[in-house]
Amino acid sequence: MKKLHLLILRSYAGPALATFFIVVFVLLMQFLWRYVDELVGKGLEWNIILQLMYYASFTFVPMALPISILLASLMTFGNLGERYELVAMKAAGISLRKVMMPLGLFSLLISIGAFYYSNIIFPYANLKFRSTLYDVRQKKLSLNIRDGIFYSGLQGFVIRIGKKEADGVTIRKVMIYDHSQFQGNTKLVMADSGRMQQTVDGNYMLLTLYNGTNYEEKSNTQGSNVPFERTKFSTEVIKFDLSQFKMTRSDDDFFKNAYYMLNVNQLAYASDSLGIEVDQRVGDLRRSLMNYYTNFTKVNLTDSILNTLPPDKTSVPFEKRSVADRKNIATYALGMARNAKGSFEYNRQMLKEKVELKARYDIEWHRKFTLSFACFALFLIGAPLGAIIRKGGLGMPLVISVLLFVAYHVISFIGEKSVRSAVTDPWRGMWMSTMIFLPVGIFLAYQAAHDSNIMDAESYKLFFRKIIRKIKNK
Repeated sequence: MKKLHLLILRSYAGPALATFFIVVFVLLMQFLWRYVDELVGKGLEWNIILQLMYYASFTFVPMALPISILLASLMTFGNLGERYELVAMKAAGISLRKVMMPLGLFSLLISIGAFYYSNIIFPYANLKFRSTLYDVRQKKLSLNIRDGIFYSGLQGFVIRIGKKEADGVTIRKVMIYDHSQFQGNTKLVMADSGRMQQTVDGNYMLLTLYNGTNYEEKSNTQGSNVPFERTKFSTEVIKFDLSQFKMTRSDDDFFKNAYYMLNVNQLAYASDSLGIEVDQRVGDLRRSLMNYYTNFTKVNLTDSILNTLPPDKTSVPFEKRSVADRKNIATYALGMARNAKGSFEYNRQMLKEKVELKARYDIEWHRKFTLSFACFALFLIGAPLGAIIRKGGLGMPLVISVLLFVAYHVISFIGEKSVRSAVTDPWRGMWMSTMIFLPVGIFLAYQAAHDSNIMDAESYKLFFRKIIRKIKNK
């Protein structure tokens, strides 16, 4: 029995690891394709790109792990069924339940490890990934001055070079607009030629110009006319600061309080705090509406707006007052109604944002557990389904795995969307896919243990032929 269990585990481990790394690689390529515009042209070092890809690969594990378990279990039991090894095991008195037991225990261990990963490793990897991606996005494009194009990448300057020689240093027909004083196009430098070089440390670019002219329009706060200055030079050196092109690393503390960076305990604490705040805001909104309703009465309204009238006239009914008094009362009432509406809309919007944020924390809290149960539920589907269809390899198992995982992912997305929209409770929306797939897995396990023919096309053909015969006989 031990040798049999080891055989099944070896047959399962290979496809599981291969599928896992293939899915992670595909998702990583999709990530690079999505953010290629953020990476190209910024002069990023290889270690930064590799670091970004390394942390990004950890964020793909929650999607790659379930599908790898599903496909591996389908392939393992599909191969055993296709080679009639399952038939031999059953003939030897070994039930399918005992055959599935080692893989079931192994999947259970994977589920426990998946929870540890979601609670400990994933928040840290997500923190590093998002902080690094933020720094990459904030980095400016690398210095790239092309011929005949105005370049405005240097802060405070616009540079145009007519031609750059093959040595990459000598330049011709140079034009520089100096905006460093924030006074518009008041200073212009033109030169016939020059040399463009960077310092050894790369912090500055030295632009040595030859045979040029400085044009500058002086400004005067007193309003008197100032002559336009034109100065010729044979050699002039301009130094540009290149520190703005370097990538600066942000502090991780800036991102660590986001809901996708927290563990189970932190998410529960944040959700409870937001729940208390939501209850307080609901109470404040209810009290404010009651105050408006209490104050919005005819006596208070007339006393407030017509307090300049004699006392004997303040109790006169609205219908018997003059047109001017009624207009004043209506204007005052309209103003109170608008104030009540504005206050309600403001509090409603603030309450909506708090409820949505609390839903985010609740979603992430439940997601820590749903990944673990998803791994086990998909194993319960894949193993018996492979024993039923009896097809190994990558053909039929791959197609079925993709279809099942897409269905699982779509149901999970619908449930999460419902929670975000406050349509359903967090536990019901986040566990919707598991509650659907787990009974299906149990049903398939029962059918496989009793040699079901639910995936046999011939049985369906015979079933429909019987129905057609009965219809014809009638």
